[in-house]
Amino acid sequence: MYQQNSFFSNIPPVVKNLLIINGLAFFAMYIFSAGVNIPGIGFTQFDLNKILGLYTPGSPQFKFFQYITYIFMHGDLTHLFFNMFAVFMFGRVLERVWGTQKFLFYYLVTGIGAGLIYVLVGFIRAKMLANNLPPEIVANIYEYGFDYNEKINVAYHSSVISLIRILHVPIVGASGAVFGLLLAFGMLFPNEKIYLYMILPVKAKFFVMGYGAIEIYLMIQNSATDNVAHLAHLGGMIFGFFLIKYWKKKQF
Repeated sequence: MYQQNSFFSNIPPVVKNLLIINGLAFFAMYIFSAGVNIPGIGFTQFDLNKILGLYTPGSPQFKFFQYITYIFMHGDLTHLFFNMFAVFMFGRVLERVWGTQKFLFYYLVTGIGAGLIYVLVGFIRAKMLANNLPPEIVANIYEYGFDYNEKINVAYHSSVISLIRILHVPIVGASGAVFGLLLAFGMLFPNEKIYLYMILPVKAKFFVMGYGAIEIYLMIQNSATDNVAHLAHLGGMIFGFFLIKYWKKKQF
């Protein structure tokens, strides 16, 4: 009997499950942030991103499991869509080339590696800021975060806000792993055409180099506002580059 293949049946298993897990995580985040009645507990409302997102070590909210869980959480629907579109476009090709285990390992290494780069820079930045603030203000920032409403000397205001953001705002999203996939596609298929805006063809190697250059530029431009999320993107590329080089050397 003839059976027509469904859309999902043509997607490799790891990519398929990544799409499903990320979608379910976003749905759960939305439901719990709106509030839900749990039998035996009652009305419950909380932000999953604040639990599963990745904080800088030293933050009261930091947990080691966040190095993995943050990869599956997203801030909004646009963030989720574009990351998952990239996973679908590039991930399915790479999974078919590498196989499921190797692809999943690469995805997690680049995602975790991106988080490591992000928190390392955040940790160093937090220490520098704390060293320039009175100890009592630093203690209040660590304990109260955005609820710290004590009148602050204007001379300290910028540093206080920066330190609060570093310690109490988590990073979420698969962007680091996605940039790792982008790099891998560019290295394995350097002359493959990628169509910008569905119109302009660009070779994959130039596309990857251009994206990297844009991230470096944005990182430098935004350094004054402590927007180091671009480091996560570059971190995914860096870890992906060395992992692919290692595999080639070992012929793995």
